[in-house]
Amino acid sequence: MRELVEFIAKALVDQPDAVQVHAIEGEQTLVLEVKVAPDDVGKIIGKQGRIVNALRTVVKAAAVRTGKRVTIEIVS
Repeated sequence: MRELVEFIAKALVDQPDAVQVHAIEGEQTLVLEVKVAPDDVGKIIGKQGRIVNALRTVVKAAAVRTGKRVTIEIVS
């Protein structure tokens, strides 16, 4: 799951080398913290949060197989 988010995030930003995804795993949840360069925060969030919401939807669909609830947080 972390690799999927990292791949998509790197495709969206201008500085793909600055993308870092940290996974915090619990019993039934998985929190993915995405850190990007300060100039790329707007690109990963999108207008009115559309890009990050689409990313959350894709990850949620992929997480159905694992049976865990996945949350994506953008860390500045």
